[in-house]
Amino acid sequence: MQTIRVWDLPTRLFHWLLAAAVVGLVITANIGGNWINWHMRLGYAVLALLLFRVVWGFVGGHWSRFGSFLFAPSTVIAYLRGQAQPEHRVGHTPLGALSVFVLLAVLLAQVSTGLMSDDEIAFFGPLVRFVSGDTVALATSYHKNVGKFIVIGLVILHVAAVFFYKWVKKDNLIRPMVVGDKQVTRAVSVPETHDSASSRALALLVLALCGGAVTWLVSLGNAF
Repeated sequence: MQTIRVWDLPTRLFHWLLAAAVVGLVITANIGGNWINWHMRLGYAVLALLLFRVVWGFVGGHWSRFGSFLFAPSTVIAYLRGQAQPEHRVGHTPLGALSVFVLLAVLLAQVSTGLMSDDEIAFFGPLVRFVSGDTVALATSYHKNVGKFIVIGLVILHVAAVFFYKWVKKDNLIRPMVVGDKQVTRAVSVPETHDSASSRALALLVLALCGGAVTWLVSLGNAF
C-alpha cells in the first residue's frame, strides 16, 4: 500500500464548512422567528461556498477537479454492476461523483430560489424586486415546500452512503476528507493532488472573489 494526497486542504474545508452551513440552514429554517436573519446569512455563505467549489472544480487539485470524476453513464452502470476500476477507489467513485453533482445542483437551486423568496412576514430575498410576483410565489413555494425536503433527503442519503462504504465495503471515506491522505494499492498508478502553499493561496483568492460576488448580489436588494 502507498499513501497519497487525495483531497487538498481547500476541498476539505469546503466540505466541512458546507456541511455545517447546511445543517445550520435546516435548523434556523425550522426555528424561525429572529433566527431567520441567521438563515439568510448562512444562505449567503452557502452560495459563496458553492461558487467557490464550481471554480475550484476547474483549478483545484487533481481529484477535486470535475474532470477527474466526470464519468460516462456506461461507467456508472458498470460500477453498479460491480465492475469498478481500481482508480475508482481513490477519489470519487462513479456513484459518488453523481451524488456530488446532484447535491451541488440542488443546493444551488435552493439558495437561488431563496434569493427570490418572500415569506411576507420577516424575510424577502435581495432579488425579489427584480422578478415578477408569479416568479416570487413560485420560488418561495419551491424553497419552503419542495427544495428544503430534497436537500434534507440528499443529506441523509449522503451520510447513509458514507457509513455503508465504511461498514459494508470497508472503505473509510471520512478519514481522507479530514487528513487529506488515502492509502491505495501500489499496483494502481494514480496522480497525487497538488496541495501546496501556492494552491492554498489561490483558494483564498477564489473564495474572496466569490464572497465579494455574493456581497454585491445581496447589495442589489438594498440599492433602491
